[in-house]
Amino acid sequence: MTLGDPAGIGPEIVAKSWVMREAWGLPPFFAIGDPASLRAVWSGPVAVIETPTQAAAAFPHALPCLKVADAGEVVPGVPSTDGARTAFQALEVAVGLARAGSAAGLVTAPVGKEQLYGVGFTHPGQTEFVAERCGVSPQNAVMMLAGPSLKVVPVTIHIPLAEVPAALTVDLIRARALTTVKGLQRNFGIARPRLVVAGLNPHAGEGGALGREEIEVIRPAVESLREEDMDIVGPLAADTLFHARARQTYDAALCMYHDQALIPIKTLNFDEGVNITLGLPIVRTSPDHGTAFGIAGTDSANPGAMVAALKMAAEAARSRLAYAG
Repeated sequence: MTLGDPAGIGPEIVAKSWVMREAWGLPPFFAIGDPASLRAVWSGPVAVIETPTQAAAAFPHALPCLKVADAGEVVPGVPSTDGARTAFQALEVAVGLARAGSAAGLVTAPVGKEQLYGVGFTHPGQTEFVAERCGVSPQNAVMMLAGPSLKVVPVTIHIPLAEVPAALTVDLIRARALTTVKGLQRNFGIARPRLVVAGLNPHAGEGGALGREEIEVIRPAVESLREEDMDIVGPLAADTLFHARARQTYDAALCMYHDQALIPIKTLNFDEGVNITLGLPIVRTSPDHGTAFGIAGTDSANPGAMVAALKMAAEAARSRLAYAG
């Protein structure tokens, strides 16, 4: 687990996850970053380790932490250049360890993108960075937001809403759907995943009266995938996809833009939502929230999403072993 930005809530929720390890049945894990960021918000036991192989022995008695850099003076809620540099280096080391098989999966705590950009980070986010380091094209690394009652995949992510219609293509929707199906099989053990696809426009375009993207782009993509024996339906009106009865009919929903996917998952599973990256050779999850600098150091951060990310990473690692077998 990376600690994320030392001044954010990452260190606190990682520490709280360790405290809850037995109650929640969490797998052994170790943190990567500066142990000083843990000590700035927590008085519990920290075991500084030199290699991942030392983590399992330390885990029952203390939170193992692999130090990668000195974050300087850590002041919760006050991000710094040194802290951003530490977060960057921790992410780099963590991906390398996961790729080398030194850990069964990677869980990333939140980072401050503005601060990262100031120390040479050039990617839109951690997902794109991890994908590049794994040798995977960013277009083939799919962000899924998963909770106990809903899994969603945004087809387009961090672009202005006005640019979404032009960004949607048959090939993009097909690629997202294919990666989603493979990810559900490998990480969740779902043999034949069921997908539903949301329309872009109100009422899924109302037969072209409210937009033609459904007719010209989304439906052709869905029909081509159905012809390849994928269990997929759509485009359907997004406002009817997320009530309880509708959610029973699919395993994941493909949404056309960021908020169309994230609003329902955060409404239903705010404290348990997990970002899992599909299409990678490693397991990577993260809590579906940010650094929360405003509450860092107040001991009020809810570790629920981090605990869920840990549990999902462990479940995905086990599922991948079974899938490979």
